Amino acid sequence: MSDITKIFKIIDKVAKQNKTQIYVVGGFVRDFLLGREQKKDIDFVVEGSGLEFAKKFDEEFKQESLTGIAEGDAGGSLVEFPDFDTARYCLGDGENQIVLEFAGARSESYHATSRKPKVETATLAEDLKRRDFTVNAMAVPVKVFAVAKAPTVATIKKNIIDPFNGQKDLADKILRTPLAPDETFSDDPLRMMRAIRFAGQLEFGIESKTLKSIFENRARLKIISAERVQEELLKMLAVRQPSVCLALMFQTRLLDLVLPEVAVLDGVEEVFGHLHKNILTHTFKVVDNIAERSEKVNLRLAGLLHDIGKPGTKKFVKGIGWTFYQHDHFGKKLVHGLARRLRFSTDLTKYLAKLVRWHLQPIALMDDGISDSAVRRLVVNLDEELEDLLILGVSDITTGNPHKLTKRQGNYIHLRAKIDELSEKDKLRAFQSPFRGDEIMIACKLKPGPTVGRIKDALEEAILDGKVPNEHDAVAEYFEKIKSEYLKNAQEWEMLK
Repeated sequence: MSDITKIFKIIDKVAKQNKTQIYVVGGFVRDFLLGREQKKDIDFVVEGSGLEFAKKFDEEFKQESLTGIAEGDAGGSLVEFPDFDTARYCLGDGENQIVLEFAGARSESYHATSRKPKVETATLAEDLKRRDFTVNAMAVPVKVFAVAKAPTVATIKKNIIDPFNGQKDLADKILRTPLAPDETFSDDPLRMMRAIRFAGQLEFGIESKTLKSIFENRARLKIISAERVQEELLKMLAVRQPSVCLALMFQTRLLDLVLPEVAVLDGVEEVFGHLHKNILTHTFKVVDNIAERSEKVNLRLAGLLHDIGKPGTKKFVKGIGWTFYQHDHFGKKLVHGLARRLRFSTDLTKYLAKLVRWHLQPIALMDDGISDSAVRRLVVNLDEELEDLLILGVSDITTGNPHKLTKRQGNYIHLRAKIDELSEKDKLRAFQSPFRGDEIMIACKLKPGPTVGRIKDALEEAILDGKVPNEHDAVAEYFEKIKSEYLKNAQEWEMLK
């Protein structure tokens, strides 16, 4: 018997003891019918109080003293949301965590300018019609899942409550709202982004009226918090082919609201017969290329942002053509602005800014010839982000010319080999001079200050340039050769004060 089946059995037991009807709804039912991997986030609708049911489940669960339900403590933690008659029950943590959401059947009504609904007790049918899409508006009595052997699809279909033909929409692979889409999206504007995310995640189409409604109601997204928008954006980037979601975001003009820095990449200009490629199309391809190589959502986001500096630096130079000089530096500045707007964490902001700033460097190395000193600097400057930068770099190759594609991808293979060779030889990871600051201060009879820092920088520069090996004695010998020059400069600065 699976862990989740054990949970269903306890829920069914509590329901029978309290003569309460409770149903499994939403994504768990949808994915079961689709034969997808079962989610560990399970939503339940209670005909009665969801919060009170969750408390009784908590008591029964602890009495059962089950072990092995999830990693860690067998007991769960109850989080209450009394304003919405809802409770969340969390079991375990990390990838093995199981999250149960109990909600009383309810209806919600919204003021046009508010995301705070007026919540009222309702029937199951009224609860289902307020849900986002028909494929998520199906319910199955919990007792159907509370059997030792997992139920079949046929058993689920026999017992399912499906007032909006969600099963047909599953078969047709279409997303449609239970109510008129304008009403559904007005209630919760984030559902517009969810529609697009589900289109990519489930590989479904969006029904034409629903898609049109997203475009017409897009401005209402402005009342949604930046944190919720950010979360949905990252979920879109996590799908198998993110460009499906990104293209729909652009088509509905939601991208103009969420990431105008990316939306403005669209278009091609011509001057004297010279064209530049559509940067938006290129960007979407880069994100897909990254998705084929890495599951890191943050890296895919970096790919989405890597060229945002181009519109602000675009210039036509006669005899050369279109140029985007310094777009990597300008793009880094734009990253900080959009990160504040979308409430990205400090760590994520630094990561994105770093990759956008350095994304041209591997290409520049290849254009100049891959010198040892340049590779050393790349390794030291990127540190833990180096592997991600290389994935971004090779994914940035979107040429349709097979010869160019093979050649440029081959350059990255050569660069990787050079990085591995020098990293092992020169001990570049977590790099710093083996002749440390305290040794410099003792040898020069200096206190902590700028002169010590300048000497240390000079030693590290010499290592990176290959003038001296990254070994303590060799660096100490080099230090003896240069220290008098830096001490002389320090004395001259003191005299000028």
